[in-house]
Amino acid sequence: MFTEKQLLKAKIPGPETGIEIRRSYCDLCASQSPCGVDCYVKDGVIIKMEGAADDPAGRGRLCTKGAGNRQFLYRADRVKTPLRRVGERGEGKFEPISWDDALSEVSEKLLKIKKESGPEAVAFFAGYTKWFRPIYQRFTHSFGCQNYGTESSCCFTSGLMAWKIATGAPSGGSMNGAGCYLAWPYNNYYSKYNTTEGARKFRERGGKIIVIDARRTQAVEKLADLFIQPRLGTDGALALALANILIQRGAIDRDYIEKYVYGFEEYAEYCRGFNESNLERLTGVPWALAEKAAEMIAENLPVFVNQSASPMVHHINGMQNYRAMMALSAITGSFDRKGGNCPAEFTFGHQSAGFSTMAHEFIEEKRPDSKPPIGAERFPLWGYLEREMQSMDLPRQILEGTPYPVRAIFALGMNMRMFPNVQNVIKALEKVDFFVDTDLFLTDTAKYADIVLPCCSSFERHDFKTYGGGLAWCPRPAVEPLGEARSDLDILFELAERMDLDDELLRGGWDNCMRYITRNLSISWEEIKAAERPIKIPDFRPYVEREYSEKGMKTPTGKFELKSKLIEDHPEWGLDALPTYRPPLNNVDPGLYPFTLCTGARIPNAIHSRLHDVPWERSLRPHPLADISLEDAEELGVKRGDMIEVFTKDGCVSLGARPTSRVKKGEVFIYHGDREADASLLLDKDHLDPYSGFPGFRSTRCGVRKAAK
Repeated sequence: MFTEKQLLKAKIPGPETGIEIRRSYCDLCASQSPCGVDCYVKDGVIIKMEGAADDPAGRGRLCTKGAGNRQFLYRADRVKTPLRRVGERGEGKFEPISWDDALSEVSEKLLKIKKESGPEAVAFFAGYTKWFRPIYQRFTHSFGCQNYGTESSCCFTSGLMAWKIATGAPSGGSMNGAGCYLAWPYNNYYSKYNTTEGARKFRERGGKIIVIDARRTQAVEKLADLFIQPRLGTDGALALALANILIQRGAIDRDYIEKYVYGFEEYAEYCRGFNESNLERLTGVPWALAEKAAEMIAENLPVFVNQSASPMVHHINGMQNYRAMMALSAITGSFDRKGGNCPAEFTFGHQSAGFSTMAHEFIEEKRPDSKPPIGAERFPLWGYLEREMQSMDLPRQILEGTPYPVRAIFALGMNMRMFPNVQNVIKALEKVDFFVDTDLFLTDTAKYADIVLPCCSSFERHDFKTYGGGLAWCPRPAVEPLGEARSDLDILFELAERMDLDDELLRGGWDNCMRYITRNLSISWEEIKAAERPIKIPDFRPYVEREYSEKGMKTPTGKFELKSKLIEDHPEWGLDALPTYRPPLNNVDPGLYPFTLCTGARIPNAIHSRLHDVPWERSLRPHPLADISLEDAEELGVKRGDMIEVFTKDGCVSLGARPTSRVKKGEVFIYHGDREADASLLLDKDHLDPYSGFPGFRSTRCGVRKAAK
């Protein structure tokens, strides 16, 4: 028999210890399917966290980042009361104020700017996390403008746009039934860790894995049958060359192409230009290696192509590279087939669960007839497809005032280091008349705000989550919010009331909105909310192979468009209808800047800037480091830990050198979000993809030198 003291030390739940287990979830990476967490709670405080064994996403595991959740939640610098700025912007001097004073000031100033300059003079920005976004977008519309924008202006959406152009729908699917997994790129030990077990079992069943990545990751060493390492941003040229080989060898699905594909002949002719004579010059990949990859694909169909939110699209040619990559799914007949990439439908937010809700109608019901959102004029394809603010254009519009002035920003979790050239963002934040930010911490961005509102972590609020296979769940708070922190949605609902917005649903609160969004289901919102674990929704509809292709895809031609009819019909946009390839690097002197810089490649202990101040996570990489090749380190006279300077025409940062065999000669990898060595300082604010507006985070010309002592 154990004593009470021993049970407490071991954190054993039960009446003897007063410890109980409450289910919650990790929202650090804002994943579509977040990992479930069992919280051990005593006296209203979480004393231990571990992965929930029956969770459909995490299945009992937590990644390095998730394991630090308790320290993240209980960081000493949590903002616990609303704050009003009393110093200069960026100085970090604030005074505590009441919620009533804070919300009164916010509502009065936003309404004043709306009256004086129109509703579009306010920009509404959503950073991490993503749980509140459908309701936040409706809030923006009810305010009277379309200037709702998110951090997805530089994450995920470019790939989504590529699928919209090609098939009219997002893409899902899995390795189950595939013969070849084209892992382009793949760093699952640092990102998407919960796919690792599936990939291992896929290989055990005889499946082939081709990893295409600019870095030699752990996935290469542990999972790859073949590894291809192109130069940064040249993936599109490689994809077109693979297509050329498959087409020339007849290793394509002619029946599928004839029935369901538009623009094949012109696409095939364009692909002929990527061949043995130029592939290695364009990409650094030997032709023989591309032939080997094409052979492996052809012999192991269907092929399932990995999709990633960032690596493929963080280039000024990123969306076209993405289109070229997924075209391989079409020409091999692997699209809309078990084991290949399959059409999907968003259930709530960007979560796909196999059943529909009224989330889209909820958002669109209040869309105003207002001026086009920020960025729509500069990036017309984005404006046409997304109908929201391209946030990467927000600083420019604030500073230039064209095509109309923007005087205020209302942000739910803004991180200025997610924009290229942070100094330009700072200038914009200093210029606006009014800036409000909600956050858990007084971040470097929040220091520029006039009002800071304390919000909740995922462990302190209600939410709605859906999972593949038709599951849904409404997580409940595991503990009460720290201090006076409130849920982001409670803040929005209160503001909707104070600003007297013409929106009964928003003014009615969370349950009111969710009843509307789920009213088409055969199960009530109250039943979903009452469930302690994810439950199966009766309206779940399993995927039916080729049904989407047979019915006609949601594209202008009803087919998989290798040549975009939408772009073809808008020559004034100046975009290419085919997935053409253009070099990724900015137009500066390669003699002065001979290296290629990649900012943002994943490391295991960080997600943007969110975890740099969490002790456990920081201990794994206490100081900013740059990965450079062993050859470059030798030429520079640099050893591990020596200080180097990475510089561009826009700025310079000093950080430690990490020579490694994982990267190619001439390429430098820096993680973003460090205040001590802010990679954003190095980026050109106009180094943007003309299709999506995404920044070239991962292919910028730079120089490297050993730092003076």
